[in-house]
Amino acid sequence: MSDQQKNDDDKWRTKLTPEEFRICREKGTEPAFSGKYWEHKAEGKFNCKCCGEPLFSSSQKYDSGCGWPSFFAPLEKSVVRETLDRTHGMVRTEVTCERCGCHLGHVFTDGPQPTGLRYCVNSTSVSFREGDSEA
Repeated sequence: MSDQQKNDDDKWRTKLTPEEFRICREKGTEPAFSGKYWEHKAEGKFNCKCCGEPLFSSSQKYDSGCGWPSFFAPLEKSVVRETLDRTHGMVRTEVTCERCGCHLGHVFTDGPQPTGLRYCVNSTSVSFREGDSEA
């Protein structure tokens, strides 16, 4: 582990709960159907839990039935980073916050139109701000 990564970990440990740190910084996953936003219906924006960057809108959210909040697109493609993930014997695409590297979840190609994508996001990785939900 580099000194920079250790310093970053120390910083995030003071700002996040142990569970938030496990999911956001150590690429963990909350159990399906357990997060506070998987059935959330209010209008507004979902922001990065770590840095506050607006990432997703309620107007892009849909019920995928998977047990995690699902979105067919981010607010802007530039606010997320997609990276090949070969962990746990699978090949997936991990999604992180472009600004701070917070682990959000994964993106799959089984979503609805207009994109055909399903951004499957941990509730723990985002915070919700009620209000204007337009992208």
